[in-house]
Amino acid sequence: MAKSLVMQEQQTLVISPELIASSQTYLEYREMIDGLLGQNKTTGINHSESYLNYTRMNVQRMNRWDKTVKISAELDKIVSSISSPQIWLVITEAWCGDAAQSIPFIAKLASLSPLIQLRFVLRDENPELMDAYLTGGARSIPILIGLNGDLSKELFVWGPRPEFLQNRLKAYKLDPQNITPKEFADGTHLWYARDKNKAIAEELTPLIASTK
Repeated sequence: MAKSLVMQEQQTLVISPELIASSQTYLEYREMIDGLLGQNKTTGINHSESYLNYTRMNVQRMNRWDKTVKISAELDKIVSSISSPQIWLVITEAWCGDAAQSIPFIAKLASLSPLIQLRFVLRDENPELMDAYLTGGARSIPILIGLNGDLSKELFVWGPRPEFLQNRLKAYKLDPQNITPKEFADGTHLWYARDKNKAIAEELTPLIASTK
């Protein structure tokens, strides 16, 4: 859904040079997660065993995708032909399963152009930013925000998950049909494994193409 110009201006104001300077690269983000796990912690304030397990599984997922992500020739050409600097800012948390499934693909895309600066910030450490990019009133992540190099213009927004999964989640919340949360989550990750990033590629292609 397109945002009004006023809304775009309000949102880009919360994305300052200082925020970008304090953000992390993909490598720094991954190293931070590994370091926290070494202390039996994850990002945020919930360091319960369940959240630690989510984070450990997410590291495995990201490791797997880092090795297997493939970019189509069409999308490679689009990203490679970007002609002016862009900043791609991802709002995320280490325990988020959807983030682990999509971030390696985003990182691979960004690596195709020297003009793209990919940065990561944590949701719970940046509530003002997160509240500018709510999904149906919820602080859903990950959110990918594309901006021009001087942060004066929002180019696109994607997230928190492919449209199919977003609709699936909406339907589940309306009627769980006796499916447990664990069964629902398992089905989500099975879908990601079978989809192999095709949905996110299809959704990002026109968004990135519109920025050239």
